[in-house]
Amino acid sequence: MSTLPAPTAPTAENGAGPTTAEPPDPDARHRLTAVTGLAALSLDAMASVAYGPEAIVLVLAAAGAHGLGFTLPVTLAIAGLLAVLVASYRQVVAAFPDGGGSYAVARTYLGRRTSLVAAASLVLDYVLNVAVAVTAGVAALTSAFPGLYGDRLWICLGVLALITAINLRGIVDSARAFIVPTAVFVGAILVMITVGLFRDAPVSTAASAGHASVLADNATSVGALLLLKAFASGCSALTGVEAIANAVPSFRAPAARRAQRAEVALGALLGVMLIGLSVLISRFGLQPVEGVTVLAQLADASFGHNAVFYVVQFATMVLLALSANTSFGGLPVLLKLLARDDYVPHVFGLKADRQVHRHGVVWLAVVSAGLLVFSGGDTNTLVPLFAIGVFVGFTLAQTGMVLHGRAARQWGKALLNGVGALLTGVAAVVVTATKFHDGAWLIVIALPLLVALFELVHRAYGRIADRLGVGRIPEPPHRARSLVLVPVSSLTLVTSKALTAAVSLGDEVRAVTVCHPDPEDRAHADALARDWALWNPGVALVRLPSERRSLGRPITAYVRHLAKAYPDTQITVLIPEAEPERLWQRLLQNQRGAVVAHAVRGDTDAVVCRLRFRC
Repeated sequence: MSTLPAPTAPTAENGAGPTTAEPPDPDARHRLTAVTGLAALSLDAMASVAYGPEAIVLVLAAAGAHGLGFTLPVTLAIAGLLAVLVASYRQVVAAFPDGGGSYAVARTYLGRRTSLVAAASLVLDYVLNVAVAVTAGVAALTSAFPGLYGDRLWICLGVLALITAINLRGIVDSARAFIVPTAVFVGAILVMITVGLFRDAPVSTAASAGHASVLADNATSVGALLLLKAFASGCSALTGVEAIANAVPSFRAPAARRAQRAEVALGALLGVMLIGLSVLISRFGLQPVEGVTVLAQLADASFGHNAVFYVVQFATMVLLALSANTSFGGLPVLLKLLARDDYVPHVFGLKADRQVHRHGVVWLAVVSAGLLVFSGGDTNTLVPLFAIGVFVGFTLAQTGMVLHGRAARQWGKALLNGVGALLTGVAAVVVTATKFHDGAWLIVIALPLLVALFELVHRAYGRIADRLGVGRIPEPPHRARSLVLVPVSSLTLVTSKALTAAVSLGDEVRAVTVCHPDPEDRAHADALARDWALWNPGVALVRLPSERRSLGRPITAYVRHLAKAYPDTQITVLIPEAEPERLWQRLLQNQRGAVVAHAVRGDTDAVVCRLRFRC
């Protein structure tokens, strides 16, 4: 009987050799496909076409109409850098399928300290991206409806709360929610470019009519420095390209392959839109004016001042606001990797049912809300701080990939990454220098402070690990004499059950009660002692005098006394607490158990056991 040939094992990309088939992923429904990954992680990059070409035009406007003629060449240079970045981050995805992007690359090839610089730059960029995206989207809304301008901060906070709530349900849910806005925006831009290419002249200039031109009256010559500044400013359109490489674990298996497809699709769409818009700027001889965006002028020139014009504006506004979602997809994964390496609290590594790093999502939302309040919802306050961090990350990632290519003897890839590192490094220096007095100095200060914070957390975890003997084989367990203390204040069923549990746990059990000097408390303590003697539970009642109205200190002092007298004895403080059935009834409790537990845990090495009895 003939048999079917055995299936051939799939081969990994980039010559990694054969791999075994991956087991089914039970959480696949909570992970991204290439399409949903594009919607969830590329909104920042997609939305950048709304301000990237404008950034180029505004710089070149210093050289007058002649300077604007260099818009397309500068854009082509940026598109070339985009192609280099996409190729580089495809390599990053293949080499580091656990995510982390520039942090993972720098950690492997550039050293621990450099990797922390990369991580800090990404954290700052992600947080600023949320604030800038939300304020930019709301600014577009208030431009259309000026009556809402006074409430822009509350609108910003509302949009942020909406995006946070969607992401707390899972990255797949956020991707599904944002597929339609992304498709509408990309479709509108591509149709606008196509229609504009068939126009010999602008259909309408109503959008810019009555607005002052920002072309310089005393135009300067177009020199290398001006072109370099325009190139660096236009590179703001590249923010978000790294997000997919940072969040590879969020994709369905084969995760690396799906992430690479999403990266290529992002690069292709972004490149076509950037070049197409620049061609239209040159074709229509567009000049930047105050109060009207370049994208709005292009829509007006291509479609006319009609309903389609407003559709483009509305789609731009929505996508700008929602582009904050890129940070919610990338930063929690980065924080998970930092938590794994002991650079941030380990709580950021926890994952909820829907594959959501909720602590990272909530932390990002809280810090971004603080930035929104600080800026008053004003985009111009935040823009000078934006994009510097991502250029630092680009440069470090590609420098690391140069070393990766050398190690693998892939000289072509090493050269490609080297060129990219040089260009993004130059862009980082130029953007920092030109925006330094506008607020970029804050990033220059915040970056090393954040690295110092990572180091502080790492050292703290190192001391804890050394104290706990992490990585060393501990002594075998042995039985020690056990002494259990039970704080009591009255004779109840709770007291009886607590003592029953205590005698089951320890070799010796002592009940302790705190006695205060005022007559009422002293009478209560005497009554408890008499009732205890009559009850005779077989457990000694120890009275702990306290001159002050304190409950926790006398017990902790007694625990320390016992620990000194019996150094080989394991002391446990078992705290009985009644727990009412309904939540609101728990507010009626006196919280004595919590007070004692906090004091004992903070001042002694005794084991604290809070024994709750449901009423």
